[in-house]
Amino acid sequence: MAREYRFLTTWLLDSAREPVWEAIFDQRAWPSWWRGVRDVVELEPGDATGVGSHSRLTWRSRLPYDLVFEARTRLVERPRLIEADAFGELTGNGRWRLFEQRGVTAVLYEWNVSTTKPWMNALSPLLGPVFEWNHDWVMRSGAEGIARLLGCRLLAVD
Repeated sequence: MAREYRFLTTWLLDSAREPVWEAIFDQRAWPSWWRGVRDVVELEPGDATGVGSHSRLTWRSRLPYDLVFEARTRLVERPRLIEADAFGELTGNGRWRLFEQRGVTAVLYEWNVSTTKPWMNALSPLLGPVFEWNHDWVMRSGAEGIARLLGCRLLAVD
């Protein structure tokens, strides 16, 4: 049986919102700055705003396996909101929300997914906390990577 995971991650960056938005919106560039993102393949570009964009993402974290899933963007409200649906080895949805105040940007990422790999589902009663720790490592790596990319300070990650 699939296990559901609900994550809320916050990055606080000493940067204006627009450069943070650009880095997050440009998924194809993630492997260049986000440790853990092995590959992003754009399957369909979507419309002029990015709605309908369809990509295949390959992730490799601290655990010795790749996680591959596809994402289709369903809502874009530049420069504050991106929502996408995931399917493949993970199914569910994700939402990026960006807020800026006095030159500091808060990035909130909600990730509500279920695993579909039989071995992950079978071991989730035992390894669920390890999978959650792994997600946190991936997201911290993203926060550190985007701060390096933008040349700004990472004020907090949670």
